[in-house]
Amino acid sequence: MKRLDLIFSERELDAMLKSLEKAEVPGYTVMKHVTGRGPERIVSEDMEFTGLGANAHVIVFCPEHNLEKIKAYIQPVLSFYGGVAYVSEANPL
Repeated sequence: MKRLDLIFSERELDAMLKSLEKAEVPGYTVMKHVTGRGPERIVSEDMEFTGLGANAHVIVFCPEHNLEKIKAYIQPVLSFYGGVAYVSEANPL
């Protein structure tokens, strides 16, 4: 089992979720209003009323053989809007 972590601008959440649906992911978890520091050494903070500057964190658990299909659908969104994606091992308890 693999874990895919996606972190990107919250403004692009709908586009990312549509891509994941097209890739037929088995499910996902969405966390909104995620902040943190990236390689630019700037802490991203959302603007309370507009949400501008906030990130979203989406987690997908899937079999390894699904990763290439998922990558094909999410890569255009990440390339155009920015964001990061990481894959790691996931072992159920």
